[in-house]
Amino acid sequence: MAEQLTPMEMAQSQLKAAAEKLDLDKGVLEMLLEPQRVVIVRIPVKMDNGTTRVFTGYRSQHSDAIGPAKGGVRFHPDVSLDEVMALSFWMTFKCGVVGLPYGGGKGGVAVNPKELSQAELERLSRGYVRALYDVLGSEKDIPAPDVYTNAQIMSWMMDEYSVIRRYTDFGMITGKPIVLGGSKGRSEATARGVVVTTLEAIKKMNMHISDATVAIQGFGNAGSVAANILYNLGAKIVAISDSKGAVYSENGLDPKALEKHKDETGSVVGFLGGRDIAGGELLELPVDILIPAALEKVITEDNAPYIKAKIVAEAANGPTMPKADEILNKNGVLVIPDILCNAGGVTVSYFEWVQNNYGYYWSEDEVNSRLTEKMQDAFFSVWQMSTEYNTDMRTAAYMVAVKRISEAIKLRGWV
Repeated sequence: MAEQLTPMEMAQSQLKAAAEKLDLDKGVLEMLLEPQRVVIVRIPVKMDNGTTRVFTGYRSQHSDAIGPAKGGVRFHPDVSLDEVMALSFWMTFKCGVVGLPYGGGKGGVAVNPKELSQAELERLSRGYVRALYDVLGSEKDIPAPDVYTNAQIMSWMMDEYSVIRRYTDFGMITGKPIVLGGSKGRSEATARGVVVTTLEAIKKMNMHISDATVAIQGFGNAGSVAANILYNLGAKIVAISDSKGAVYSENGLDPKALEKHKDETGSVVGFLGGRDIAGGELLELPVDILIPAALEKVITEDNAPYIKAKIVAEAANGPTMPKADEILNKNGVLVIPDILCNAGGVTVSYFEWVQNNYGYYWSEDEVNSRLTEKMQDAFFSVWQMSTEYNTDMRTAAYMVAVKRISEAIKLRGWV
C-alpha cells in the first residue's frame, strides 16, 4: 500500500535525511522544520451580481535567513495550509541548492478561478495583495505565478501594491509581462532548467541525447517546452500524457504536431501519430529518461519497482514518495530531484528581480546563457556532494542547500 504522507511530512522527511548525513545542529534543524511565518487571510470579493463571496488566502514564508522569501501564488480549489507550507519549504531548499539569495515562500487562494469573470478575478487578485501587503515586497517576500495564475494576475497584484505604496514597484513580484518589467526567457525557464540538468545527468551515465528515449508525464508549460527542446536536440519522445490520458509511439512523437492536436481537441488522447495508453502505464515504459511534469506523489512504492527509466528528471514538485525514492536508488535509477531539476523557473525569476532592481534588461540569449551556467554549477555541486557522502542526489541536493542556510543562520546568531 502506498505511503500516506502529507506534502509537509514528505518535505520534513527529506530534510531529516540530509540533516543526519551532515550531523546538523539540532537548533538549525528545529528552525528549518517549520515555516518562520504563516499568514491566513479572508478576502471579501464583490461579485458581478452584487453579492459578496469571501475567499481564504494563505502565505507561508519558510525562511529569510539568506534573503527575502520567494515563491508562487496559486488559485485552486484544493489550496490548503499544509500545501503552501510544504511548497514554501521546498522553495527554501530550491533557492539554496542553486545559490540564490532567497528563502522560500508560497501562497494561494482556495478558489476555482474558472468560475470567476475577468473582473471578479481582478478584484480577488487585488484583494489578496491588500490583505497581505504588510508581509510582501521586494525586500520581504516576492510572489510569482503558479497554478492557475499568470502574468495578467501578477500585473494586477503589482499595480495594487504600487497603488498602496504610491509609486510603481516592479520588483515586488515576478512573472510579469515584458512591458511591466518581466524578463525575457521566463516562460520557458523551468523546462530549460530541466533540460540542462538532464543533459548533465546523461553525461554522467555515459549516454548521448541523440540515442535517448523519453517519456513525459504532463503536457503543460514545463512538459511541452521540455519535449520540444529535447526533440530538437535529437531525443526520441515516445510517450506524453495529460490529465485525460497518454499517447505512445515507439517511433517517436512530434511535440509540435501533438500540441496542435491538443489545441484542437483538448487532450493528447486520440493523436493519430501514436496509440492511446493509460497514464499510469507511461511511468513504467522502457525508456532512458522519465520526466514527471505534472502532479505530486505519482511515483510510489507500488509502481517504483516497475520503473525502467535510467534517469528520472523531476520537473514537477514532489512527484516521488520517500519509499519510492529508496526503491529507485536501490535499482540504480538516477533521480534528478525537484529542488534541483525544476529550479530554472525561480532562477529566471531571480534574474527578473535583479533587472527590476537596477533598471537594465537582458536579451533572451543572455538570460538563457546565465540560466544554463547556474543550473550546470548547481548540478555539479550536488553531484560532488553525492559522491563525497556516497548518497543519492535528492539527499545531496538538500545537503548542499542546508549547508548554505545553516551557515547563514549561525553567522546571524540565530542559533
